[in-house]
Amino acid sequence: MLDLVTPVLVPFIVLNVVIGMVTYVTLLERKFAARMQSRIGPYRVGPHGLLQPIADALKLMMKEDVVPTAADRPVFNLAPIVFLIPCMLIFATIPFAPGLGVADLNIGILFFLAVSSMEIVGLFMAGWGSNNKYAMLSAMRAVNQIISYDLPFIFAALVPVMLAGSLKLSDIAAAQSGLWFVFYPVIGQLAFIAFVVSTLAAENRVPFDILEAESELVAGFRVEYSGMKFALIQLGEYAHIIGSSFLGALLFLGAWAGPGPEWMGPLWFLLKAMFLFLLVTWVRWSFVRIRVDQILALSWKLLLPSTLALLVATAIVVVWRSGGF
Repeated sequence: MLDLVTPVLVPFIVLNVVIGMVTYVTLLERKFAARMQSRIGPYRVGPHGLLQPIADALKLMMKEDVVPTAADRPVFNLAPIVFLIPCMLIFATIPFAPGLGVADLNIGILFFLAVSSMEIVGLFMAGWGSNNKYAMLSAMRAVNQIISYDLPFIFAALVPVMLAGSLKLSDIAAAQSGLWFVFYPVIGQLAFIAFVVSTLAAENRVPFDILEAESELVAGFRVEYSGMKFALIQLGEYAHIIGSSFLGALLFLGAWAGPGPEWMGPLWFLLKAMFLFLLVTWVRWSFVRIRVDQILALSWKLLLPSTLALLVATAIVVVWRSGGF
């Protein structure tokens, strides 16, 4: 009986934990941004504002679902689901501790990279289905930007793969038991920096948020959405950011490796992921938006050739250390 229940129960638990985490990560970001700007942030709902995410969720549930008259209704209504599903699926292959996860695939990193890039389909559907020039322009910007930064993101993520000699995420984590890959001389630091910059761009965070750019496109591709459809899109965005943070912690920061007993491994993993999330948030609230030509130039002229050269250098180091030369 247990063998029949486990394949359903484990994904159900992970899904609900992720949703709860995403809900309160929004509060963490708002509090963190408020401290950076010398203000209080959410404070009135519950003790120190701890119930604010629940209040926001209830408010969104009660809001009217408005569909524009000229919208492509099937595409418009389906887009939030198509956007959300890949953002949730990326957690299926992340091991949170040895033997603790939904599916520790032999090609786990490839699954993560492939599925995470599928969010662009739902994003473009939202812009197209809205039949709104601002939403459509935002969707086109997003396609432009995300595709441009997917390659540097993949090349940076493949550096730890080559150092570990495996595509399996648990093997990559185990390979860092003696030295976290972020501390690997030169190669580790450069790959980590490229990973963080590519994550900022892939998640459309300042200074790379041209697909929204409030002064130009209001709310971007989601401008026509309201109520729970808007909430699903926001849920997908934050889930994708958290998933990328967990991936970064696993690839570069040793995943669950840390002092203390073994049962603290998942806690260390969570703290490292939150560190990366706050690093991205710190950058978001510290810099101004750059122009679209500068964003694309940074990717195609700097990050892409740099990460490709870094990947080649990593291959040379791995072969040299194995005695191939």
